[in-house]
Amino acid sequence: MSSAQDALATLIAKDEIRELALLYSRGVDRKDPELLRSLYTKDGMDFHGKFFQGTAKDYVDFLERSMPHMPYSGHHVCNHLISVIDSETAEGEVWALAYHVLPDGKGGLLEDLQAVRYCDQYRREDGRWKFAQRDVEFDMRRTRPAPNVELPERVVGKDASYDVLKTRLFARGPRE
Repeated sequence: MSSAQDALATLIAKDEIRELALLYSRGVDRKDPELLRSLYTKDGMDFHGKFFQGTAKDYVDFLERSMPHMPYSGHHVCNHLISVIDSETAEGEVWALAYHVLPDGKGGLLEDLQAVRYCDQYRREDGRWKFAQRDVEFDMRRTRPAPNVELPERVVGKDASYDVLKTRLFARGPRE
């Protein structure tokens, strides 16, 4: 390949990997475990600090059990550095703000704000970039009572993004 072809292939890989990171946020925030499962390699691993350590399959199962108890989550990608190693492997660091509203166990709600970094290993599998491993670093966490949070009643799968945006990118479930 020429240097121009190499540069173009690298740019395409980086764009596909950036979309992967955004789809992860969408999967968690829209409570779409089928989408999340499709984002990891078959042997994928996820290390979320003290919250979870293990296979990606078990991680998504863990999230799926947690989702009904989380009235709101918003994962907001800030910066994303990617190093494409070759046509099949890459690595990157994603800085994100994760905002959650959680039950406090006493009938009220908590705000949970986290500044996190995902240290990722990416691999192409079945023609798509996927997470081979995610190691999450928690740089900051603030939890406090949320007495005045207004949350609209939401039904999983019913959302403006599903009703208004019609391309496959915005549908529920895997993109394959």
